[in-house]
Amino acid sequence: MPTRRQLLGSAGAAVASSLAGCVASPRASGTVELDPLASTPLDEFAATQFRLGLRNRGYVDATVPDRVRVDWSLSANRGDHTAAKATPVAVGDRGDRGDRGDRGDRGAPDVLVADDAGRLRRVGPGKEVRWTATVEAGTKGFHGTPAVANGTAYVGAYDGACYAFDAATGERLWRTQLGQAIGASPTYYNGLCYVAVEHPDPSGSVVALDAATGDVRWIDRRPTDRPHSTVALARNAGRLVVGANDGICYAWTFPGFERAWTFETGGPIKGPVAVADGLAVFGSWDGRVYGVRLDDGGEAWSFAAGADVMGGAAVDPGGTVYVGSHDGHLYALDGTDGRELWRFDAGGALIGSVTATRNRVLVGSYDRRLYAVDAATGREAWHAAGRGHATSAALVTDDAVYYAERAGEAGPGRVYRLVAA
Repeated sequence: MPTRRQLLGSAGAAVASSLAGCVASPRASGTVELDPLASTPLDEFAATQFRLGLRNRGYVDATVPDRVRVDWSLSANRGDHTAAKATPVAVGDRGDRGDRGDRGDRGAPDVLVADDAGRLRRVGPGKEVRWTATVEAGTKGFHGTPAVANGTAYVGAYDGACYAFDAATGERLWRTQLGQAIGASPTYYNGLCYVAVEHPDPSGSVVALDAATGDVRWIDRRPTDRPHSTVALARNAGRLVVGANDGICYAWTFPGFERAWTFETGGPIKGPVAVADGLAVFGSWDGRVYGVRLDDGGEAWSFAAGADVMGGAAVDPGGTVYVGSHDGHLYALDGTDGRELWRFDAGGALIGSVTATRNRVLVGSYDRRLYAVDAATGREAWHAAGRGHATSAALVTDDAVYYAERAGEAGPGRVYRLVAA
């Protein structure tokens, strides 16, 4: 039988044939003949990825238990670099909760955890580590979260390379050197991985990689100052958007990859840009949350938090925006005008991305806790206590809640599995 590498290689050849004229080396935007909507033998959508979809909305249609307990924890993250990292993702072919073929002995999906020690591990629901893949990326390893498609995990590392690993075995399928570092998570769509890349000077770029081969299909070196933000793809609005440390949100047309607009804030944009109802929603280190029109880049609204806003916002189907701030507050905002609906006071800074569900909003805090907050009232439902700063986004599956923390005074950080109490 053909190996995963051979299957992807064959798919890559088919993609290359169907995209005649596209380049395999970096060029500026507007010089590439590439149709990102062309037919391909690869998956159209990722089975799962950071923020749970192309629009980075961070919403999962699930119910969080009223009470939880720690089922187990596993060492993860050794460095204390101030960043959100090690968000777990479920391994599966259909959505974020996996499928029957990827479920372990306890009837639950496995998870992939990439940490700052440069380890990518597949972990079963009973804490069994099925495989470990490693990269040489200094003391920062992985900060981004894998996207899983075609039975393959795609992830960038702080050595500036993007990797593809077989999700079943951990075998490395390809590695593409792109820049100095990659702190962002890749966004997968229709055989291409879109990722923001950090370069020296400082500068940056946004790249589209062939998911089968790792070849560069498109690159724009416009984003500056080492972008960490995860790309959002708004297909209906025809926009590709990303934030950067220069405080600018950048937008391109999609599928044309022409430069559309820029929106400047007063501080770095570190987190992913969420897309909802014709708006790009994101926070800035100028202490504000913005709703920017996707069509023309004009400001629809802004909200003043009490301090920097680093993590990504979650947007529920009703249009409510949930976002955390360094001021220790989780805010619920009306997505149409930015009006505050409620705020929850956590015991420490909130720098990670928020996860919203049907009934609860989940966010990690510098007070070493993961909080579950009632989505309607803003009151605390429960919290789970760890030993390090909780900075990952929470993963909610049918049977558990997963999250990770950074290393701290008590030693290495850990990834936790919570179950109903």
